[in-house]
Amino acid sequence: MDLSINVGYFGPHITDDHKLIKDLDELGVSCVWTAEAYGYDAVTPLAYFAALTKNMDIGSGIMQIPGRTPAMTAMTAVTLDKMSNGRFRLGLGVSGPQVVEGWHGVPYGRPLTRTREYIEIIRKIQARNAPLTHEGHHYQIPNTAVGTTGLGKPLKSIVHGNPSLPIVTGTMTAAGVRLSAEIADGMLLAFMKPERFDVFEKPINEGLAAASGRKTRKEFDIVPYVMVCSGNNLDACRKP
Repeated sequence: MDLSINVGYFGPHITDDHKLIKDLDELGVSCVWTAEAYGYDAVTPLAYFAALTKNMDIGSGIMQIPGRTPAMTAMTAVTLDKMSNGRFRLGLGVSGPQVVEGWHGVPYGRPLTRTREYIEIIRKIQARNAPLTHEGHHYQIPNTAVGTTGLGKPLKSIVHGNPSLPIVTGTMTAAGVRLSAEIADGMLLAFMKPERFDVFEKPINEGLAAASGRKTRKEFDIVPYVMVCSGNNLDACRKP
């Protein structure tokens, strides 16, 4: 088991405490994750943490899929991975309809289909085996829809990415867990009770089976958020 720390997306920001980040790096914390909703973004602090640290990974937990094109996210991943000397973990999630439609102004429909296509495109860009093409429900690359110029052509990233870049997805539902186990390297969980791992076990096994032997349970990371309150008064710390 590895211990990580998550940076909140509201209130006082952890980037204000330079010493804390450096101390966590020296203590052996495995990763610092950043989140975003409709305030701070998840990407900018990671570039800052890459400069402050030498050992621990930096991870987006999560970047909102509907807020960025898959190509933009792939470019960001290439950049952060380069800046951190290979310490970047890409965490992605579809957020919820209130934020997606009320903040980003795009439809929420078919989030699992969007996630599958999004990750497929990112992996193609990272692998850089051929110019990028994709024909899906959500994304058509090159785009030739009504209103386009017709001048778009398949492109290959002008820089080399990391074909083995770790990708994890934020999930809660059984269908989401199943998809994570099939196409991602791990999952970020907002809620998890260790005594009830059976809630996740069946969809994880189904997803791994759908992956057709590309990975085992040991190669699939489970990253649950655990709320912690520190202090000398146990009852007072438990209360929140």
